[in-house]
Amino acid sequence: MTMSAGWYLRRLSRMGPREVGGRVGDAVRRRRWRSARPDCPSVTGARFTAVLPAGTIAAVPPDAAKRLVAEADRLVDGHAEYFGVVRDDLADPDWWYDPKTGRRAPGGYAFDVPYRNEDVVGDIKQIWEPSRHQYLTVLAAAYAVTGNERYAERVAEHLRSWWAANPPLRGVHWISGIELGIRLLSWVWIRRLLDGWPGAAGLFEDNPVAHNQIWHHQRWLAAFPSRGSSANNHVIAEAAGQLAAACAFGWFPSSARWRADALRSLERHLRGNTFRSGLNRELATEYHGLVLELGLAAVAEADAAGVPVPASVRLVLLRMTDALAAVVDSRLRPPRQGDADDGHGLVVDGAGADRWGSLLATGDAVFGRLAWWPEVTGTDARTPLLAALIKPVELSVTRPESRPAHFADAGLTILRGPGEIWCRCDGGPHGFLSIAAHAHADALSVEVRHDGVDVLADPGTYCYHGQPEWRRYFRSTLGHNTLQLDGDDQSVSGGPFLWTRHARSRVLVADTSRWCAEHDGYRPWVHRRRVELTAASRELRVVDEVRGRHSPRRAVRLAFHLGPAITADLTGHRARLTWTRDGEDRSAVLDLPGELSWRAHRGETEPPLGWYSAGFGRKEPATTLVGTGFTDGAEGFVTVLRFRG
Repeated sequence: MTMSAGWYLRRLSRMGPREVGGRVGDAVRRRRWRSARPDCPSVTGARFTAVLPAGTIAAVPPDAAKRLVAEADRLVDGHAEYFGVVRDDLADPDWWYDPKTGRRAPGGYAFDVPYRNEDVVGDIKQIWEPSRHQYLTVLAAAYAVTGNERYAERVAEHLRSWWAANPPLRGVHWISGIELGIRLLSWVWIRRLLDGWPGAAGLFEDNPVAHNQIWHHQRWLAAFPSRGSSANNHVIAEAAGQLAAACAFGWFPSSARWRADALRSLERHLRGNTFRSGLNRELATEYHGLVLELGLAAVAEADAAGVPVPASVRLVLLRMTDALAAVVDSRLRPPRQGDADDGHGLVVDGAGADRWGSLLATGDAVFGRLAWWPEVTGTDARTPLLAALIKPVELSVTRPESRPAHFADAGLTILRGPGEIWCRCDGGPHGFLSIAAHAHADALSVEVRHDGVDVLADPGTYCYHGQPEWRRYFRSTLGHNTLQLDGDDQSVSGGPFLWTRHARSRVLVADTSRWCAEHDGYRPWVHRRRVELTAASRELRVVDEVRGRHSPRRAVRLAFHLGPAITADLTGHRARLTWTRDGEDRSAVLDLPGELSWRAHRGETEPPLGWYSAGFGRKEPATTLVGTGFTDGAEGFVTVLRFRG
């Protein structure tokens, strides 16, 4: 996917004067850096003191350690999977190779590489992901829990290989700040987890190549921060990585300045990226998890180095943790909302560790759990490691006395019923900042689960670059459980990661069993939706109305996307839904509006319809029920979902 001139003009139109000025300065700096590449200052007497306290590794639960070692063994054998693509070449990786397309990215000056053009570069995320070096933090953690030096030796071998293949400002790994920030954070943890290994100092403190890489990464981040309309989760990763490296590898004349600037940026942007309620302003749940992970890791580094952290940083992380505890379902799954690309801030666990349970366990260890928090039954390795570094601090804050159901600033409401019925209702802002980069056109959508199983599902994200028709579908209004008018999206896309007109929503009613909201994305008409959950009958009722000054006769499509575990038998306007959970058969009946003509779609490609993406780069067929018709003569389209048993 190559961005057109029109895309750049639309992108420019979403920037303010200050951002435009900053980007002009960035362009000048990139041109100057092409020929002026200073050498890393000489480092003498470097030491690494940000080690784990004694006894920390022993606190890793045995089952978490077992999963970690099993994953490390797979990695040593060269096996991994990134975004649905299985790789068997990681024993000796080609750092610029994309196994998905078979292409190898070109070399040259980093800022000349057309990384968005898959025909030239390949799938950039397939290339970038291994170079975040989070698989190396897993190997380093395996060394820490076992003392087996083969894990440490593989880490050292791959770091030296990467450093040799990716000199400063050359190639695809020097383009994006989020990649540099997360990579620095990985390097800090690699050094920490290898602390007992005899070769650790030779790999880092006594290694001029490592000094050069660490210094140039920090110099890059100081020069090219994400700005203005791009200051979303990327800027958090940049600040967290910069802060971590400046604390743990504070060996350079600029380290104190980098550390102070990164801490200021982290504090400012954590507050800016987070609603007062604690939910992330991007309204993309996986980025809530990423930002929370990055924030906790950054605080751990500052505390380990004795660098004072503003109380506001910890308060934001506390609110984020409480908000996460409030919105998860009975299986600790949060909403599937907005973009998701499987991004993590710090990885030291093997397969099978639950990301959300791990974050809640860390929140418990750092802040203390509230009585209404859900129980976390699984274990992870990351929690004891982070908790050992983060210092307990008394925070002056009033926390929720009971589990919140409505987050007014984010427009998100959770209705809960018997039998673990969970329903998310979306009446919030379209997205964050002027471009709303990670938003979907999903205003007034609902997401319904029963005991953690997706019944009415948010289909997910699937891809970012390279497959524009799939990117459009998974972001579209038709790709969500809401109403589409005249075949249009509620918000207008200007291309990938860019929305030029945002639907405005407002919530009219929100309590534990009722919700009502409307949006203006189909101006001059308004789409209003009411949702009621009746506990006694285990019934969810959804009523959709299109309102305007004149009675509009407009073509309408109403979509309900079923989860991949759901089998649907559609007869007329009634669908019988069946699925299995833990060996037990479950069922529900979905009565659809009779004014519309209903069809079931599954796994269609021209155009895409009837798909579910469980994770980035992965998709599978799932049933989507679409009703078509017109708005005239209908006082409201009524949909009723009744759970059996």
